[in-house]
Amino acid sequence: MVIVLSVRRLFCDEQTCRRRTFAEQVPGLTVRYARRTHTPLLRAVLEQVAVALAGRAGARLAGTLQARASRSTMLRLLLALPDPPAATPRVLGVDDFALRRGQVYGTVLVDCQSGKPVELLAGREAQPLADWLAAHPGVEVICRDRSGAYAEGARTGAPNAVQVADRFHLWQNLGKAVERVVARHHDCLRPPTPEPLEQPAPLPAPTQPEPGQPEPVGQFQERARRHHQVVHDLVGQGHGMRAIARQLGWGRHTVQRYARAQSWQELADGKWQGTRTSKLDPFKPDLRQGWEQGCTNAAELYRQITARGFAGSYGLVRDFLDQYRSAPGPIAPAPPTVRAVTGWLTRHPDRLTADEQSQLQAILERCPQLRAATGHIRWFGEMLTGLRGQDLPAWISAVRADDLPGLGSFAAGLEADFDAVTCGLTTRWSSGVVEGRVNHIILWNPGCQARSVSVTTRCRSRCGRTTPSGGVNPDEAVVPGVVCWVVAAPSAAVAG
Repeated sequence: MVIVLSVRRLFCDEQTCRRRTFAEQVPGLTVRYARRTHTPLLRAVLEQVAVALAGRAGARLAGTLQARASRSTMLRLLLALPDPPAATPRVLGVDDFALRRGQVYGTVLVDCQSGKPVELLAGREAQPLADWLAAHPGVEVICRDRSGAYAEGARTGAPNAVQVADRFHLWQNLGKAVERVVARHHDCLRPPTPEPLEQPAPLPAPTQPEPGQPEPVGQFQERARRHHQVVHDLVGQGHGMRAIARQLGWGRHTVQRYARAQSWQELADGKWQGTRTSKLDPFKPDLRQGWEQGCTNAAELYRQITARGFAGSYGLVRDFLDQYRSAPGPIAPAPPTVRAVTGWLTRHPDRLTADEQSQLQAILERCPQLRAATGHIRWFGEMLTGLRGQDLPAWISAVRADDLPGLGSFAAGLEADFDAVTCGLTTRWSSGVVEGRVNHIILWNPGCQARSVSVTTRCRSRCGRTTPSGGVNPDEAVVPGVVCWVVAAPSAAVAG
């Protein structure tokens, strides 16, 4: 069915009027300057589509319904919707998040009972939180991290509310304190040095060849003697020169040279006969004497003989001494790092591998301070997981008795925020749901590159979609059944 609507076009005869002509409007059906999406009836349909599917998916469904609209139009309709009425939560979670890491931060408020975000505040100072709490009375429990600003804001805006220190942040603060303790005793992480090696054996005295009988020295002499024997054996068996050359794969003149030589020494004439002289020969007794006295450092021995007139290179000395050195032993493994040992101490013992347990046990045997810290860490972990906040005063007293600097400062911080920490170690409330919302913000703004944030621009949404790569599509990034906010960034990332 096609409805044809005819309206009057009116004209203004006033010469000074800038609006020369305008069309008559039908109340409830048409809106001035509207083309498609601002028609009240169609706008309501597109708003519902935008609420359900947001940008790209909503635009695809609108095209199927013969009401074409771009993804930007669907998002504008979504952002224009009024905020749904939200009651003041009884249990409020507070945490900060980065819009531009290291520069711009915000505060997210979450209803810990329903898991829905309530509000975004600019900055992470105490005053914005105090103002919001004063304007929304009725908050009974405030879950926060160890930030002093949030503690001050909660005391100012809701003095009757119970503050709860989050257990995750308590364990995180303990991990940093343990890392400081391990760093102060990093010398205990290195295993004890092995016993010094025995004194090197004295160098054997060089043997002098008998006069008139030079012995082969080197590969050439050995090869000459071996080849001379082979050729003369074949000649004695009656083989000719060409046959011997073919059998051995040599040249005929090479076979003739070996056959004509009466002894292999003739072949070595002029080629390294006897022991070759070296610039190092006069100083070898000095090197041998220094070696026998325990000095096996080639550089030090080189400096000694250089002072006595040696004009050769350091390589001659090093090569002469290398032939008497024993093979080096295996390199000892590097000691564990401070962060690795901190992880071993703060993890559950059942989750350590056998190698990690053996290394940790060896370190604790060498360092009584770390052994005492291990007992305190496990005691605090049992308090945290078992919700035994009544043991906190005894734990603080035990830490102070052992006088561990890192854990001592951590205990002092707990005592300064004693009531909130006790509630965190006793009640079931925590900031886990708040951390989940912060993770959503990080996921949808991965580079923390937002230039600014509008805490008043909010939109309702019902479901979300992700891109094939696992990231979130800015045009479709929404959270099921909750209120979410649009971060005004170049990428138009949606955070909630």
